[in-house]
Amino acid sequence: MNSYSPRSRRDLPRFPAEAERIRAGRAFDTGARRYDAVRPGYPPEVLTLLAGHRQIADVGAGTGKLTAQLRDAGHELVALDPSPDMARVLRERVGVPVWRATAEATALADAAVDALACAQTWHWVDVDRASTEFDRVVRPGGAVLLVWNNLDVSQPWILRLSRIMHAGDIHKEGFLPWVSAPWRIDEVLRTTWTQYLTPEQLYLLTQTRSYWLKSSAAVREKVTANLRWYLYDRLGFQPGQLLAVPYRCDAFVLRRP
Repeated sequence: MNSYSPRSRRDLPRFPAEAERIRAGRAFDTGARRYDAVRPGYPPEVLTLLAGHRQIADVGAGTGKLTAQLRDAGHELVALDPSPDMARVLRERVGVPVWRATAEATALADAAVDALACAQTWHWVDVDRASTEFDRVVRPGGAVLLVWNNLDVSQPWILRLSRIMHAGDIHKEGFLPWVSAPWRIDEVLRTTWTQYLTPEQLYLLTQTRSYWLKSSAAVREKVTANLRWYLYDRLGFQPGQLLAVPYRCDAFVLRRP
């Protein structure tokens, strides 16, 4: 009998205190190269949500997974991220103006952009403060895009994998993000897609999670051993085997009333 933990029933990760949210976010101050190598991009449907918005700032851009896709779609991009390591890789690989800043204090001028994008970011921010800041920097008629990739835990092997990885950013199906005035959810996109990774790359994907990044060497060794048992002994995968890793993508366009 399989002993899988139940799927997540939460809308977004919860932190017991503001200090814990900040501490968890700072785990991403290192490991940007690994993050860039194995974290997925976004399905093309997401890009259509910002059609008609020319100048966009990608907030919490990480290594530029979404930034590069929006740039290639013809938008004018600037990008910001608080992590020095992420900003360095972002600057090198995407070639757009990049600076270190947060969603709560972007350093953008008033009414500077047509839209903002936040990919895998919104659960790390102070929603009230970020919403106020976004109202300041987005021009009238502009929009904010919030988007998340989630491992599709409707497949049992992925659900158990996510538990071993301690992938804490998996939200329940149909979740809605918390937003604050003057913004409201105007459009919702939910889709599924597939990323192809080897077992070795799944090890690296595990190492991009905040749980891993802030854990001790002993905890990391335990997670690695559990992954080795699960992927090779339990599931029988072979080194170098290309695996279809299913994802859900949930995207939300925010507009002012």
